[in-house]
Amino acid sequence: MLALLCAYLLTATHASEAWTNPDPQDPGFGMEEQIRDMHAKVTEIWQEMKQRRAASGQDAALHAACRVLPSAALAAAQPRVRGLVLFRQLRPGALLEAFFHLEGFPTEPNVTSRAIHVHQFGDLTQGCDTTGPHYNPLGVPHPKHPGDFGNFAVRDGQLWKYRSGLNASLCGPHAIVGRAVVVHEGEDDLGRGGNQASVENGNAGRRLACCVVGLCGPGPWARQAQEHAEHKKRRRESECKTS
Repeated sequence: MLALLCAYLLTATHASEAWTNPDPQDPGFGMEEQIRDMHAKVTEIWQEMKQRRAASGQDAALHAACRVLPSAALAAAQPRVRGLVLFRQLRPGALLEAFFHLEGFPTEPNVTSRAIHVHQFGDLTQGCDTTGPHYNPLGVPHPKHPGDFGNFAVRDGQLWKYRSGLNASLCGPHAIVGRAVVVHEGEDDLGRGGNQASVENGNAGRRLACCVVGLCGPGPWARQAQEHAEHKKRRRESECKTS
């Protein structure tokens, strides 16, 4: 039910964006007010349902999954990155948590960094090239966009990371559901590159892989959390043996 409400909320939000400058002579004039009213009502119902679920001891969090695949636009020599990104939002207005598990990067002797961002469109018709620019509903410079997740360390061709406090949302007017997560070839300069591209996309380079964010149940998150804990334990044990 929460997922359905979020779908209605996203529809209302996207429609509202298209009615930012209504024409009083247009027969549909006044629809903007109706859309905003629907948006407010759905948000109110969603928050009330989450409060009831929390009070009853049920999991009130929202979850989303994004199955990462190599971009169809890549040349044959480019690395084929694939994997899974999972999101969890504990309550309305809370910052996101996420698991990133990707593989297929070139195996290099030193640790490298790769940028991951949310892009505006969930359009993969021409690979990751049709996902548009960074999702930037507030018109702010990079790296302040919702979904500017920054850089991730790649070791032995893999990226395995849990992050919290991410400035993005799974619901509300600036939700990232239905938009694309894009894995870049290079490192994000975090807006310090001294050129226009730096404050637009961090000069992060070619788009290697991507996926579209979709709401899901709590199961994938629970499994990934357990796997992540086991992975960290094995890594600590390996480091202890090495030392």
